[in-house]
Amino acid sequence: MDAVVIPILVAAIVVVFLVAATVRIVPQARRYNIERFGRYRRTLQPGLNFVLPVADRVNTKLDVREQVYSSEPKPVITEDNLVVNIDTVLYYQITDPRAAAYEVADYLQAIDQLTVTTLRNVIGSMDLEGTLTSREEINARLRAVLDDATGKWGIRVNRVEIKAIDPPNTIKEAMEKQMRAERDKRAAILHAEGERQAKILTAEGTKQKDILEAQGTQQAMILRADGEAKAVELVFQSVHRNNADAKVLAYKYLETLPDLAKSDNNTFWVIPGELTEAVRAVTSAFGDRSAMGLPPEATAQREEEPAEAGTAGAAGTPELDADPTLALDAAAAANEVAKQAAAAVSDAKAEAEAVGEAQLPGRGQTRDG
Repeated sequence: MDAVVIPILVAAIVVVFLVAATVRIVPQARRYNIERFGRYRRTLQPGLNFVLPVADRVNTKLDVREQVYSSEPKPVITEDNLVVNIDTVLYYQITDPRAAAYEVADYLQAIDQLTVTTLRNVIGSMDLEGTLTSREEINARLRAVLDDATGKWGIRVNRVEIKAIDPPNTIKEAMEKQMRAERDKRAAILHAEGERQAKILTAEGTKQKDILEAQGTQQAMILRADGEAKAVELVFQSVHRNNADAKVLAYKYLETLPDLAKSDNNTFWVIPGELTEAVRAVTSAFGDRSAMGLPPEATAQREEEPAEAGTAGAAGTPELDADPTLALDAAAAANEVAKQAAAAVSDAKAEAEAVGEAQLPGRGQTRDG
């Protein structure tokens, strides 16, 4: 009984061993390299596979998914002789399991060393400023070099990223000061621009205000002058239309004379040559011949003289030239006449207004023909 059972158990164990040695189950995204008597035979694909027991064996098991490899920070010298530590991240994928197992001994170490040497070549041709601002260019150059070198290893480099660039501490402090200075500069420029715009807007507002005020003043002056011109025109037309008496015009003439001396800047007053005739016209209107300060005999004599003789006497050419005393007396008499004319105007204003209304029609009476 024992002699039969023992061989059966041995045969069963051998069968189980042979089945176990023959069947190979490969997981998904895995590749197994099979060697037969030490020589590469084939690569097992995912699923159920059969091999020769004892003759075939699995040499390497590879993962063909995309993998990430992060290297340690490596010191690199820039073109301006500054040492920076650069940390890279590599994304790769095995495309040929056979080449990855037999073309290179350790593909991760090979990729790491190739990355370091390529970085030193690329960064060595750039200064620190270019290194910090040209990450995309560095990544592209790294990827091109690594992809070309790892292609024969059965590895495809999908992406290379620079994770960190660490300059020395002194350079960091200098960069922080520079950044702070740049920000202060931009802030000062923005503040100055704001003040400039504010001043420009204020000046524009003041300019518009002055222009509008000047235009308003101009329009007011034009309207005022237009009104005065129309008033003068109406008065002039009324005087000529109603044929005003010369005595009324003479009174109006004397009425405006005191306004000539009202200014504070006047130091003397020039008496017009027509003053005597105007005073005579007004006084004759009131029937007071002695208001001019002349003796009755002289007044009567001047009334008897014809107009031509009176005019010649007013000129005074022969008599005044012959006797200087007469010229002085005439000047004194003219000054006295001016004073008395002003007094006569103020005293007779009310009565003159009545006379003026009697001479001008449209105020209750008609003009005496």
